[in-house]
Amino acid sequence: MTEAYAINWTAVVLIGVVGFGAVLGMFITSRIIAPRKWSASKDSPYECGIPASPFSWSQIQIKYYVFAIFFVIFDVEAVFLFPWALVFMKAVPAAVFYEMIIFIAILFFGILYGWKKGVLQWR
Repeated sequence: MTEAYAINWTAVVLIGVVGFGAVLGMFITSRIIAPRKWSASKDSPYECGIPASPFSWSQIQIKYYVFAIFFVIFDVEAVFLFPWALVFMKAVPAAVFYEMIIFIAILFFGILYGWKKGVLQWR
């Protein structure tokens, strides 16, 4: 193992230990200085100042889930497009350009499929 390689891993391990120690220190500090008064409202699962009401059945709307999935898909696309654009500006071979066009085309056909199925209709 070269010396530069060991120094790089030493920094990674040191940062990990410091980060773990900071999180552990925050938990311990919170445990020591937090007030410990018990009350019935603190024991309820919904602490917003409004007493919990009895259970009432409600239907979950799937349209929120579908919109969230579409958001995640296109958010991930944006995450991949930004670094790709930065690398591509430094004259990467043309194959990378066509790979990204294929990636964007797959996502585009996915949104067209969802649009054709009517999942983007807000009813």
